[in-house]
Amino acid sequence: MTPLIILTLVLMWQFVLLGYTFTLAGNAADEAVRAGTAAAPGEREAACEQAGLDKLDGPWKGDATVTCGGTGFVTADVDLKVPVLFPGSIGFPFTVHGHAGAVEEAKD
Repeated sequence: MTPLIILTLVLMWQFVLLGYTFTLAGNAADEAVRAGTAAAPGEREAACEQAGLDKLDGPWKGDATVTCGGTGFVTADVDLKVPVLFPGSIGFPFTVHGHAGAVEEAKD
């Protein structure tokens, strides 16, 4: 019975890590697009990427990719690897994708 309980706990923990990675990817994309809409068009990519990476915890930041683009309607995409059991360890061979978009802020 003990191995079954341990296996159940390990699987539940892995699903928690998967859900947390989805939450991080979505939040990082939201923050990235927010910074991208407020930045000047020439500085948008750098501001967007920096804001997206700033919102990630250490273990998730290492394999993260943040891409931004668009004029008028700014989009940000964040891809993160899901760790296996412990953040900072090896990751699953698939990535979690976060996407956000917002209309560019008007400058008066």
